Amino acid sequence: MNPSKSINGDEADRPNLNNLNANSKEEKTPPIITTTNIDTTTTVTNRNKIAYGQYQIDIYFQALTAGKKPITTTDPNKLEQQAREAMSPQGFNYLFGGAGEQATMHANRLAFRQWKVIPRMLRDTLPRNLSVKLFGKTYDSPILMAPIGVQSAYHADAETGVAKACAALNVPFIYSTASKTETRPPTSSAPTLVPDSKPSRWFQLYWPVDDDITASLLSRARVAGCEVLVVTLDTFTMAWRPLDLDTGFLPFAVGEGNALGFSDSVFRQKFADKFGGEAAVEDNILAASRYWAGEVFSGHAHKWEDLATLRKLWGDRPIVLKGVLSVEDAVLAARSGVDGIIVSNHGGRQLDGAVPSLEMLPEIVDAVGDRLTVMFDSGIRTGVDVLKALALGAKAVLVGRPVIYGLGITGTEGAKHVLASLLADVDQSMGLLGAQTVAELNRSMLRKISYGGDVKTSL
Repeated sequence: MNPSKSINGDEADRPNLNNLNANSKEEKTPPIITTTNIDTTTTVTNRNKIAYGQYQIDIYFQALTAGKKPITTTDPNKLEQQAREAMSPQGFNYLFGGAGEQATMHANRLAFRQWKVIPRMLRDTLPRNLSVKLFGKTYDSPILMAPIGVQSAYHADAETGVAKACAALNVPFIYSTASKTETRPPTSSAPTLVPDSKPSRWFQLYWPVDDDITASLLSRARVAGCEVLVVTLDTFTMAWRPLDLDTGFLPFAVGEGNALGFSDSVFRQKFADKFGGEAAVEDNILAASRYWAGEVFSGHAHKWEDLATLRKLWGDRPIVLKGVLSVEDAVLAARSGVDGIIVSNHGGRQLDGAVPSLEMLPEIVDAVGDRLTVMFDSGIRTGVDVLKALALGAKAVLVGRPVIYGLGITGTEGAKHVLASLLADVDQSMGLLGAQTVAELNRSMLRKISYGGDVKTSL
């Protein structure tokens, strides 16, 4: 069972992301997972990439030679139930739950099941190369860790645990505005985000109303070395989520997930000016929480022309818009001068009855794929899911709930195991499909088939 059944903890207990890589050493070559390290601890080799598919062999090896079983199930359909049993009811519901009757969540999974892969035979598939190039940089795999807030609601390891899992596997970690963890570098009194990150670190923005606060957040992210700005468009207001409503669970209202705002010097000054010159956030958490929520979840959506402000503040680093579902918005994004988009319905958490992200992906790729880097989010559960999205034109995919289920079950090690398993599944399945590189994946390897047997979903 998760020892942390409450998300409310003392500020002193916050994990320090300055220590993210405290147990790893600088090496000349990236690591691979070996059969002696079932927990995905890395070792050095003369290879220049992680051998993701090796993790499957590791699991068998540890079971056969040491009687060790995986720390979480490798079955994506059973992972959710295992997390339900390990986590607090409120934490699990907040992670699992979707908007309304969860129709969008179910539609996301059904959309994947309606695309079938067509494997090719008698092709050389070794050595496989899962690397992709995004915004001029090469990444070891097409998987990105989706930005998920309030991870302390799921396990005490919180963002630190997931960030360590990503670091061990060379998976970019997208740091959420709603993270519980905030850090202060030892040589500076100014709060910042995830400094000295390794591997790549991106920053996800819940876009404040106040440009001064926005500027401060983005400045801190730049100083921290965040390479890409991911702007979430579909969460300017809360959604109708029955699982949270029925239990009255809203962590932001009591200060959880607000660490980034509460530590921001500009926000703190504006809060003091509003509530009295000497008012401190720590003295009135509820009022500060309302003020912060009024900035990032105000109910007022920004407009397309406001993107010019973000470009000015973020400079020449890539800007990606997350939450695009229509071809029309994708075209507007291309015209606005951003660098990429993420086709996403927020994992079904925002608008019930929305179109599945995968349904819109091919149309959006056809419309703007030659002008924007198009990525995918919402519904990924298996390695074959990843391959389907890539074959339909996505340049990379974001994975969220499964990794956080692993976190909720056994903390950092659970998150690493789930992520390593997904990467191994991608590697092995790509070989079985008949592809050696991600670039070989294309729509000729897919067939859309709709029939009654596909009503089963895996959430």
